[in-house]
Amino acid sequence: MITSSPTRRSTISDWGGERLLEDDRWQYGIPPKGNANFGWIQHIIHHLAPRGHAGVVLANGSMSSQTSDEGEIRKRLIEEDRVDCMVALPGQLFYSTQIPVCLWILSRDKSANGLRDRRGEVLFIDARSMGHMVDRVRREFSDDDIKAIAGTYRRWRAKPEALEEKGWEAYADEPGFCKSEGLEAIRKFDHVLTPGRYVGAADVEDDGVSFEEKFAGLNAKLDEQFDNSKQLEALVKKQLGMISE
Repeated sequence: MITSSPTRRSTISDWGGERLLEDDRWQYGIPPKGNANFGWIQHIIHHLAPRGHAGVVLANGSMSSQTSDEGEIRKRLIEEDRVDCMVALPGQLFYSTQIPVCLWILSRDKSANGLRDRRGEVLFIDARSMGHMVDRVRREFSDDDIKAIAGTYRRWRAKPEALEEKGWEAYADEPGFCKSEGLEAIRKFDHVLTPGRYVGAADVEDDGVSFEEKFAGLNAKLDEQFDNSKQLEALVKKQLGMISE
């Protein structure tokens, strides 16, 4: 199940939280009255089948907010292993909002359902640089973009025999795009789930030029720019002198 909820519905401040303080759905903490992000997440988890999975699009604040006990709810969700994958998305994907959002993929049981045992692991995908603008205000993912994101998640959670059967390559971390992390690493970041904190920077392709050669080239370029600057300074002074005569 994938649910698109973002921003207007998830962060709405008058969602009625004050009337639901004793609700059975709040297994991980009472959501703040002024923000429905963690009410929405817990509502979905509450209705999942024992081996169910769900995806929900939320505002980026849900990944890192520490206000109104949101950090504590997120911590419990992580520690009780309900978060399977986090995807950071670019802005302008939706007609209803221009801001970037994120995709939470939730799971009731990360050990079952014919998939690899992923208990204690979370996959982070940073897709903020993906997509293309179709007009001045709206971005779309191409089929290849969708395959890259979905394929990464499917390979990460697949059993080895399933990879072989489908002819898929085994999952591997890709700097700047995806990283599989354990709970210890997430705890070090105070249970913040922003993918950019985990995936790191993309690898820079080696062009075969040594550091010494690059440094010498940059140094020579800098000397050339200094010479040009001196020549320009002399020219400006000359022109100013002609004006004052």
